[in-house]
Amino acid sequence: MASQEGAGAQEAAQLVASSLGFRLIDADIVTRAAVEAGVDEGAVADIEQRKSRVMRLVEGLGSSGLGAGYAVPGAYIVGPPQPASDELRGMIRSIIEETAAKGSAVIVAHAASMALAERADVLRVLLTAPAQTRERRLAASLGVDEKEAARAVKRSDSARGDYIKRFYGIGAELPTHYDLVINTEKLSPEDAAELIIQAAGGRAGT
Repeated sequence: MASQEGAGAQEAAQLVASSLGFRLIDADIVTRAAVEAGVDEGAVADIEQRKSRVMRLVEGLGSSGLGAGYAVPGAYIVGPPQPASDELRGMIRSIIEETAAKGSAVIVAHAASMALAERADVLRVLLTAPAQTRERRLAASLGVDEKEAARAVKRSDSARGDYIKRFYGIGAELPTHYDLVINTEKLSPEDAAELIIQAAGGRAGT
């Protein structure tokens, strides 16, 4: 499940994970695990050893019910913060792929839809909404005025586009990069989650 800022993907992903009994893995979990493993832009030596440690921490944090996003009949996805370095980005991509391979996970982290694009056993989901709708939601959730929220949405959209272009070589994110695109302008997180659950159930044959 990928998402634009303010489209409500985090809430929907949490509902999906809870309903399906999947692990919930989001960008915060991956970042926290990397920090705990001592991985930062200046410390990516012994990459395989560090990757193994981060993977163990990700699994533990995800099992505790923190997180949100992508679907391999088992897994789901949402939008990316900026990893610090090419080495770290490569490690995170590898961790996303390993998490997806284990199945039963909702992944909302680091453009996971793009990382898992070649997998036939995933459901790639994008949640979106008009910019003004997202700005209003962000203003309400952060307690800021709509001008500040508009700037935040613009920065987030720009960073997302830049990340996808630099790391995945994709110049423009398209609806065809996803299996399911949901406009949440008039849909609640519960509505979006129900659509995703139905689509994931169809994929999983349940």
